[in-house]
Amino acid sequence: MESIGMAMVGREAEQAELAAFVKAAAGQALILRGETGVGKSSLLAYAAAVAEQEGHAVIRAAGVEAESALPYAGLHQFLHPMLAGVADLDDGSQAAFEAVFGRADSAPPSVMTLGIAVLSLLSLAAARRPLLLVLDDGQWLDDSSADICGFVGRRLAGSPVKLLVGVRTDIASRFDTAALPELPVAALSEQDAERLLTQRFPTLGKQIRAMVLEQARGNPLALLELPAHLGGAAQGEAGLESLVGELGMPLPRRLQQLYGTRITALSQAMREELLMGALDGAGTGQIGAGTGQIGAGTGTGTGPGARYRMREAEEAVAAGLLEIEPATGDFAFRHPLVRSAVVQMATPNQRRAAHQGLAQVHRENLERRATHLAAATVDPDEEVADILEAAAESATKRGGALAAVAWLTRAAELSEEHTGRSRRLADAAFVAGHAARLGQAHRIVQYGLGPGSADAPASVLATAYQALYQDGDVLSTHRQVASAIERRVQTAPAEAAGAAGAAEAAGAAEADEVLTRLVNLLLAISQYAGDRTAWERTHGLLADLGDRITERSRLYGNTWSDVIRHGAGSAEAIEQAAAKLAGQEPWEVTRLAVAAYHLDQLGAFRPHLRGIVDRELETGAVASGMVMLHLIMLDQMAVGEWDGAQDTGRRVLDLAVEHGHELFATQSRAYLAQLAALRGQLGPARDLQAEVDAWARPRGLGFLTQLADAAGATAALSAGDYESAYLYAIGITPPGEFRPYAYQAPRTLLDLVEAARHTGRAEQARQHALAAREAGLPTLSPRLALITYGALAMTAESEKEAAEMFALAEAQPEASRFPFELARIRLAHGIRVRHVEGRAAARQFLLPAAEAFERLGASGWTERARAELRATGAVPRASMLNLASLTWQERRIADLAASGLTNKEIGKRMHLSPRTVSSHLYRIFPKLGITTRAALRDALSRTEEGPES
Repeated sequence: MESIGMAMVGREAEQAELAAFVKAAAGQALILRGETGVGKSSLLAYAAAVAEQEGHAVIRAAGVEAESALPYAGLHQFLHPMLAGVADLDDGSQAAFEAVFGRADSAPPSVMTLGIAVLSLLSLAAARRPLLLVLDDGQWLDDSSADICGFVGRRLAGSPVKLLVGVRTDIASRFDTAALPELPVAALSEQDAERLLTQRFPTLGKQIRAMVLEQARGNPLALLELPAHLGGAAQGEAGLESLVGELGMPLPRRLQQLYGTRITALSQAMREELLMGALDGAGTGQIGAGTGQIGAGTGTGTGPGARYRMREAEEAVAAGLLEIEPATGDFAFRHPLVRSAVVQMATPNQRRAAHQGLAQVHRENLERRATHLAAATVDPDEEVADILEAAAESATKRGGALAAVAWLTRAAELSEEHTGRSRRLADAAFVAGHAARLGQAHRIVQYGLGPGSADAPASVLATAYQALYQDGDVLSTHRQVASAIERRVQTAPAEAAGAAGAAEAAGAAEADEVLTRLVNLLLAISQYAGDRTAWERTHGLLADLGDRITERSRLYGNTWSDVIRHGAGSAEAIEQAAAKLAGQEPWEVTRLAVAAYHLDQLGAFRPHLRGIVDRELETGAVASGMVMLHLIMLDQMAVGEWDGAQDTGRRVLDLAVEHGHELFATQSRAYLAQLAALRGQLGPARDLQAEVDAWARPRGLGFLTQLADAAGATAALSAGDYESAYLYAIGITPPGEFRPYAYQAPRTLLDLVEAARHTGRAEQARQHALAAREAGLPTLSPRLALITYGALAMTAESEKEAAEMFALAEAQPEASRFPFELARIRLAHGIRVRHVEGRAAARQFLLPAAEAFERLGASGWTERARAELRATGAVPRASMLNLASLTWQERRIADLAASGLTNKEIGKRMHLSPRTVSSHLYRIFPKLGITTRAALRDALSRTEEGPES
């Protein structure tokens, strides 16, 4: 390939664009994309040289095929030099890096959180002089690192940092969808190819010259390497015959074969040295200890943070296989094809010996050591299997579930005992299932256990996962998993029975991980079934298991089934668990969060879910990630963030369809139906409801059919069709009771009560409100307390009771966290007050209800509230509908301005400049339909006097 020291032939346009890229004031990213040998590496080196001449700092990294499955291995190449030199990194960014590089046992951050931390680090590193990041062979970068590079690359504007990436066109990578600008690097033109060949080989014979040009097809690497090869092959008839046989060979393969000829000519010791370097990414940057620890390693080639450094390799330099890095003096492969040729030329025994040596080099780096040991070991070795298992656990906690599956599968192959092999294969299938690789999970079990193993726990788990999530089969899977639990209890070693005491028995129960997985899956199946018979059998099994069931599983059984009958006392346990989420497996986090949802405690989990969901969706437990998105959506709906909920719902629906999880796809449609119903979008709501019902009802999926009925009730209430709303509501539970194991029964309390009141069924409405109080709903969750007291206020038999119950509802500490329910209760109470106390007294309830509905975007409810306001004699403000368009900051500024404060006084209160306040007011006026500051008070007045009734 062309030397950087001389002009590059035929690359004037690319060099000019790269020079402009480097010298530009604004930060930016650029991908160089081209075929193997087209000159990407030379162009990257040229850009780096320009940057250094301009006084920029340059950090280089390269993707390594052997590391493409190691989470964040590539990212650490970039960050290691900066982390070692930056002292004032903020605690949040430091914690993010410690989590992903394995120094802290805490939950790994999301792509956004880690990306922001990287941007902060880059900003500090570039504070003194601009920074250029150069990544070669980006197609081999691990997915986690590539995602962060894409995130960062899209956000470099305004910074002194630039990112330049080289990728091959023939290998798919995350950079294909990174949405970064690209510079295609094409083959040289015929004229430029001739010019390069003449410049480098002026004495080349005419015949060989024509053959080189024909075969190279403008590829610079081929133009530089083929002359010697073709010249030698053309000597004699045998050489020509050999040459003719190569004509149909793809160019990369031919070049690799050319390098193989040179490798064969090297001494044995030199070939072994090259193999060690090729398998460890020699010359591509530093790594960290542990799993890539911050600041680890000295770069000397002997510390735990260094890659293998090739020594005494001048022979390979002379053969044109290696070059010497000017900055470090290290030996580096001249081209990635050389590295590939070295590995392919080695025998299996030679590769295993090299991996064994590298495992010793990286003995303090768990995941890297595991990678090499997995490749080095042939016969069963329990010590190696244990190391691979530990690496899998480490990777899972850092978002690398897919890498964990590979390590666990290999650990099973190396297990010395059948029990260890079966356990590790079961673990691999379990993780694969949670990574939305249901087919892979099933294949792992079939591969490991063979035919006739359908009743084995691992096989039952894999089969049931696939049947449940792909087909929505709760009937046969419940029987299958329940039977597997019964067999497990009868046949598994009775640790508890043989224990000396209660403590030892409890410890033995905790140790039966297979039983716990079966139990948790049975609980999930029972939840989706939503069927009393299924749940009663499940609870019967849990009772029979006694101490063999974990406390967590017992918590899930109590909250997922029926919070009215089993959920009492669970809130405290969930609250304690919410404070200890860091370092837990993603599926354990989602199970706890589902329990929190049933008790309306999702708010405590949502920040953590937000922090890890992107990571899991990219390279981790995708199925758990989809559940996380469902939970995030539900919390967004509860707190009134309906636009965000819409986006989250569409995202998880697309993911579920992509991964073939029809159960999750239908669940997503059910939540979207409920959201559309809340917003008064009746057509979409009813279409989605019908789709959910048609898929779920024949399968006996009570969880989803209840959601469909709830969406139907909400849509009917939004349209004022109270009779239909009542019929949908009593389909979930009859009035005056809460059907066992119907989880939507307490959630639709207000729907049934309001529909009953508006259809002349006042007695049924009252019975249902009283039943809610008698069932203890106010003690279970803040939301259930709010709607129970609201229902009692709506159905109160005296005005005194109505006022007392309404006051209790409004006084709930978290009432404002559920704005839709609170607005419904205020609207109903305002209507009652208008009829009893007069119009003026009602406005204090009706106006905040109307504003809340408007802000939420609940169109049907908004119109109803505005009609009630008109009935009080208060003409609804023309600007009321526009209030919802104000941001909270704009609303606050408008309120302060309406109170008479000057821009300077407002700015002092809100920590804004007077000019910024003026700009906000300039945008606020047209939104409210006013033109003067004096009109603000009228536009924002919370009450308007009118004649009393």
